[in-house]
Amino acid sequence: MPTPALPTEAEQQVLLFLDDAPEPFARYAPPVRLDFDTTRLVDGPHELRVVARSSNGQEGVQRIPFVVRNGPAITVLGLSPDDIVSDVLPLTVTAYGSERTDSFVITASETPQGVPAWVWAGIVVFVSWGAYYLFTALSIPTT
Repeated sequence: MPTPALPTEAEQQVLLFLDDAPEPFARYAPPVRLDFDTTRLVDGPHELRVVARSSNGQEGVQRIPFVVRNGPAITVLGLSPDDIVSDVLPLTVTAYGSERTDSFVITASETPQGVPAWVWAGIVVFVSWGAYYLFTALSIPTT
């Protein structure tokens, strides 16, 4: 009885699809190592579909959802998703990109935000403890 031929790497394939594209954007023999350039993709949700074909024709599929954010980071203060609003709405919109890598501008580089409540609570507790300690240490015991 003849022994079956071992599969060659040319018969095994890894196909890479982006979103719902019917044709793969890349076709490799395993194992695959590549640099996936997302700069050509639009910002937003995408899906990488990896199809691996064995030498006997069986397929395995893995879907990997991911979000591309190559554009400037946008932060909106004053409006959250699904808010119910009326009248005049004050908004602060910041958008910072990474176009220039040769310098860093400090002015307006951070998104302005209020001090969190837990910080204020910590300050009040610390000052209260300090006042208590000061008053108990300075009190003169009466005998």
